[in-house]
Amino acid sequence: MTPHVAIDANCEANAVSPAARTALWASVVGTTIEWYDFFLYATAASLVFNKVFFPDQSSFVGTMLSFATFAVGFLIRPVGGFVFGHVGDRIGRKKTLALTMFLMGGATALMGLLPTAAQIGVLAPILLLLLRMVQGFALGGEWAGAILLAVEHGPPRRKGLFGSVPQIGLAMGLALGTGVFALLQIALPDDAFLAYGWRIAFLFSIVLVGFGIVVRLKASETPAFEKIRGEDELSVVPIREVFKPPSLRPTVLGMLSRWGEGAAFNTWGVFAISYATGTLHLARVPVLIAVTVAALVMAVLLPVSGLLADRFGPKWVYASGIAAYGLAVFPVFALFDTGSITYFALAMVLVFGVIHAWFYGAQGTLYASLFPTRIRYTGLSTVYQLSGVYASGLTPLILTALIAAGGNSPWLACSYLVATATIGVVTTLLLRPRPIAEI
Repeated sequence: MTPHVAIDANCEANAVSPAARTALWASVVGTTIEWYDFFLYATAASLVFNKVFFPDQSSFVGTMLSFATFAVGFLIRPVGGFVFGHVGDRIGRKKTLALTMFLMGGATALMGLLPTAAQIGVLAPILLLLLRMVQGFALGGEWAGAILLAVEHGPPRRKGLFGSVPQIGLAMGLALGTGVFALLQIALPDDAFLAYGWRIAFLFSIVLVGFGIVVRLKASETPAFEKIRGEDELSVVPIREVFKPPSLRPTVLGMLSRWGEGAAFNTWGVFAISYATGTLHLARVPVLIAVTVAALVMAVLLPVSGLLADRFGPKWVYASGIAAYGLAVFPVFALFDTGSITYFALAMVLVFGVIHAWFYGAQGTLYASLFPTRIRYTGLSTVYQLSGVYASGLTPLILTALIAAGGNSPWLACSYLVATATIGVVTTLLLRPRPIAEI
């Protein structure tokens, strides 16, 4: 091959079409909004819902009940993953993503209108639980579709970068949620915040979702899906193929490999807020600001992880990042337990902003490379959402219980987190992904 031909081929492999740019924009905007909705609940569960919806319980029991309703969202997510995975593999990625956003935004806005337990008694937490289930159902189909909208539009040599961009939505959604809560608490007295201030953050979702749906409807369907639809190769029952050889092995290993990531995110993004304000008695606003800053650092570094995935392969980037998380757990909690907001913030930036970005940016592309196009939406949804039940949703409950069992010492909880990292590294190394250029 002559030099100019090699250069032309390289440029073509890296060229980004207008349709790909639109898909990338729609992907990250949509995931930002949906994760804002989902993790807004997590922040409220740590700071508000134990007082508003479970006021007759002790602080410990109220927090546990609040986190239990948080966990329910993860329990229902696999159902949404199966349903929307089927729809996404049968009718396409684009329409499925618009529907999930509509459901998520509606549930979040209705939470902002819920009467409290003081007003309608036990019906209040029941309605909260039902709306949380709708959130979980919608998010069950969101993540995989957003990843595929980006990756399947990506140039062959930029699949890793494209797969990392939707992950920015998680960091931005969390930062937006904690940031809005922090601003509301600065602007309002505590009584006003508990009475109505927290509702503003939930009702703001109406505006965000309206914008997000418009953006997503402008995106085109992915070339990979159009190809199998044109060749009449659509799967009849994708979920059945996911749980049969040869896809069974990557499905099981993929779910186990996610244990470390799911536990890490819900430790630093959810549990740490409750631990810092409840156990360490740090002020709420500085804690929320620290989490927001860490999430913004993550958002900036996620594309770096994607570029590394293009260079070294997503499997190795993901495995090394999970190993770094496992090594950081004990030192991070030691910094937490100094009781200094400065050390808390530094620890959060390190473990959540830097280390989490390291592996999370490669995760979507890695899991997309485990499945053929015909069942890829269902495969991604299954790996991410079914593992989320134990890897993510139960983490705040498990850590709260382990710290209580250890007499408010975090070391039992740290041991659990290191175990999740170990499982994640070993099972990731056992994966055999296809070359990401073929996605």
